This record gives sequence, C-alpha cells and structure tokens, in this order.
Amino acid sequence: MLGSIDLGSPRPFALAKVFLAAILSVCFTAFAAGEVHGLWVWKTSSVLEAPQGAENLRDFCQSQGINEVYVSISTRDDDAEESRLAHVIELLHRSSIRVEALLSSEDADEAGKHRDKLLDHVRGVLAFNQNHTKNQFDGIHLDIEPQQRPENKGAGNLRFLPGLTDAYRAVLAIAEPAHLTVNADIQNKLLKGTLDERRILLTSLPRLTLMLYELSSPNDGKSTEAKTEKLQAESRKFMAMAYEGMRDPHLAKMIIGLRTPDYEGQLPAMFKALDNANHADPNYLGWAHHSYNDSLPPTK
Repeated sequence: MLGSIDLGSPRPFALAKVFLAAILSVCFTAFAAGEVHGLWVWKTSSVLEAPQGAENLRDFCQSQGINEVYVSISTRDDDAEESRLAHVIELLHRSSIRVEALLSSEDADEAGKHRDKLLDHVRGVLAFNQNHTKNQFDGIHLDIEPQQRPENKGAGNLRFLPGLTDAYRAVLAIAEPAHLTVNADIQNKLLKGTLDERRILLTSLPRLTLMLYELSSPNDGKSTEAKTEKLQAESRKFMAMAYEGMRDPHLAKMIIGLRTPDYEGQLPAMFKALDNANHADPNYLGWAHHSYNDSLPPTK
C-alpha cells in the first residue's frame, strides 16, 4: 500500500499527520478515561531483596490490574540496589506497567537546603536513566508533606502552598526536558482553598493524586453498599470542589488514592466504584492503591 503513494507529492505527509493525530487522540482518550491504576511501593530496597521480590511485585500488579507503580528510592550509592531497580523496571515494562520514582520530603516546600536535597534526588533519577537506557524510570512521583509540621496543621491553614507549588514547578523544570512525567500526592485540605489557591495548585503540575483516606473502616458496621455510595459521593464532591470556577484546559488531571486499612478485602470493589462514579469526568485519570507493602508478610 505504501508503494502506491507518490512520495514526491505533499499527500503522504498530510496522511501521516492525520494518522499521527489519530494515534495521539486514541492514546489521550485512554489516558483521560480513568485508565490509570497505580500502586505505591515503600521500602523498595527491602521488597526487592526478598526472594523473587521483583517477580512477586510484577505478579501482584498483573493480578490487580495495576498499570503504573511508584517505587520509593534511596539516595545511597549502592550498585546492588541500582541493579535490582533496573531489573524490576525491566520486568514491569515487559508487562506494560509504567514505573515512577517515589521521592519523599516534609520540608522541600522551603527554599534552600531542603528543596535542593529534593532536586538533587531528582537529578539522581535522571542519572539512573542515563546509565540504564533500556530500563528507565517513566516519571517522578512526589510525596511532599509540609502539612505534617506543627505550624502547618489545622483546617484552612495553607500557608505552605506557595512554597509547595514552587517545589513542584522546580521538579517539573528538571524532569520535563528529560521526558519524565511528574505527579504529586495531595491531601483533600488543599482542595478546600480559595479559587486562587486551587488555581495555583492545579497549574503547578500536569497530574495530582488525591489521598482520599479514612472515609470508612472495616469495623464501622457499614455495609459494602453503604461504603460504596459514600466513596462515590465523596469522590464526586472533591472532584467538583477542585475544579469549581475554573475552565483552563491545562489544569492538572486527578488520580484518587485509597488505602488498604480503610477497606481491606473490599478495596478492588471500591476501585471499580471510583471508576464508575467518575469515568465521565474529563479531569479524572483513575485510581491508585496505597500500598503494596500491606499485602506482604509482616517483617520480623
């Protein structure tokens, strides 16, 4: 078929542009329709040191429909740990599972040594990718929690927000030219701010993950149906709250994170309920599971 096209005419290039646009449209539609199914992995070094640790993680992801994993990484200069990371990335990529480097801080909202430490960690991820061109991280996942400090606690206390979003933008400025996505965990407190505060947040990164925790517990006496209805209502409420009054097409898209202790064995049903409740919302990207470590045997 390609042989029948006159390569000297502009028509092939027009066809190629249409074809590329169609591919991008399909990819974006899948990405925007609640297709992200994420998983946090903490203490990654210990997880991967265990016998068949990487293989067990891959098998768990396949069984739970996970398509992106956030693996915590350390700043240690350890060749063995780096080799294990490259191995697990290779295994997960073979199963079409994205891998993001999970970086944590309580203080990176503050300019100076704390933020510089985080940015050095980001540069370390880029260096890893340069050294492992076939097994690279796909993105950066930020867990910056200034709300844990005493001066930032309390309802409506968002004094740390400008510094937090400055940190997000600083990470994005390093990661984006290296073709790495950036995502960040946020608490629902941030979505209760003013219109200007929410705009600052939602224009700082392309993706955010709302940690929607403690809506239910296994021993609260509520039926699965009641828990499902509550989760769906609360998720819709916070999605509406986040974007109220804003029509900017370049606002961050939202993933919703749930944790194992709130639902235990009912968690898969709750993820399905999230997708059912929010699939029509163009700002909803999907769900994420906190965390893989809850499925592992207790460490001695």
